[in-house]
Amino acid sequence: MTYANMKLNQYQQVNNQSAEYADPHRLIQMLMEGFITRTAEAKAAMERGDINAKNTAVKKACGILHGLLDSLDFDKGGELASNLASMYFYQEKTLLLGHSRNEPEKLDEVMRLMREVKAGWDGIRDQAASEPDQRQTPPPESVGSISVSG
Repeated sequence: MTYANMKLNQYQQVNNQSAEYADPHRLIQMLMEGFITRTAEAKAAMERGDINAKNTAVKKACGILHGLLDSLDFDKGGELASNLASMYFYQEKTLLLGHSRNEPEKLDEVMRLMREVKAGWDGIRDQAASEPDQRQTPPPESVGSISVSG
């Protein structure tokens, strides 16, 4: 089981979907959704003064960010992976700052950033689904003819 799978199982499978059977793209979506959910929980706990719930939610949100960081492939992802890593580190720093100072607007900021990244990630799946399958067999006119005369 991958690190992302373990993190997802730890956070009680976002959207009631079993992470063990999700494809890699869906696992990342689930991590992003989990981060947004946990950060919203932290904000709600902050606003009602529930320190224990806030601490728990922030800890889980940070764990999810680490899962997202661990999922990055810097060899294949290049600059994009580096940019995402920088953003995840920024989100963690901002989340912890908002947590320690009880500033809900900091939590709003990191949720907004994650929603933007998630929208792009979701678009990758949508784009892939709308493109023709490159593994299809070529159309008949592009296949050479064979003469079977006797």
